[in-house]
Amino acid sequence: MSESPPTTPVCYRHPGRETYIRCTRCDRPICPECMREASVGHQCPECVNEGRRSVRPARTAFGGGAAGRHGYVTKALIALNVLFFLLSIASARSGTALVGGSGLGGLMGSGTPLTDWGSVIGLAVLPDGTLGGVAEGQWYRLVTAMFLHYGVIHLLLNMWALWILGRSLEVNLGPLRFGALYLIAGLGGNVAAYLFSAQNAATAGASTAVFGLFAALIIVGRKLGRDVSQVLPILVINLVFTLTVPGISIPGHLGGLVVGGAMAAVLAYAPRERRSLVQVVGTAIILLILLAAVVFRTAQLLS
Repeated sequence: MSESPPTTPVCYRHPGRETYIRCTRCDRPICPECMREASVGHQCPECVNEGRRSVRPARTAFGGGAAGRHGYVTKALIALNVLFFLLSIASARSGTALVGGSGLGGLMGSGTPLTDWGSVIGLAVLPDGTLGGVAEGQWYRLVTAMFLHYGVIHLLLNMWALWILGRSLEVNLGPLRFGALYLIAGLGGNVAAYLFSAQNAATAGASTAVFGLFAALIIVGRKLGRDVSQVLPILVINLVFTLTVPGISIPGHLGGLVVGGAMAAVLAYAPRERRSLVQVVGTAIILLILLAAVVFRTAQLLS
């Protein structure tokens, strides 16, 4: 009685292809098309996918996603600011929207219909003759103002700072946490402008959020044990600039600095155990304080 010849193994995904290579994980035969490089030998596509599902995604020191290294949020924020600026110019149909206003010796641009619509104003008669402002229920101004600018110089200065500070913070915090930091710092600065500026004074610009990023960079850097001495002189120069140059919102800049620092402290010093929960609760507390401040100021203006 003769023995049957041994059969040649075939790829389990392509039965018509003979192969002597096996997956180092499941030991199934795989052809060259199905081979995936592994730390030892080769694996089949199913084992590779299974391995990816079982590996926890990389996180930053503060619980954020590793995608922050790409700077997507920083780039998106810059794009959004530029878009709003282009819309602002289009709404004005005037060259003074770019440069030629009254601020910084004429280097700042003038107001536009869009900045009239979206800047922080407590309570005032608007250019169209209507009464408006945050106290009149236009709370959206506390958000939109951080994306509006008076002229191209105003925009470029803030976007340069956002590009430098944002990329570093987004890498360390992750996209979601960095985005929350930016928005809450900007909101905090605008709330401070609403609280402490004249009720008919218009305030706009990303600098409320940018000052918050300055504070955050120092706090996050200290938490990571890094040297932040190079950041301090730049912050001091910006503070001197804020306090000495007419037409700059002192409450807005200082408010963004304080609220951004508080937000950064919540993100950086949350304990490892239940870190995300502590960060969410801390963020909610900051938002509630800002909300209470807006309600108080509104009642004050309408009384």
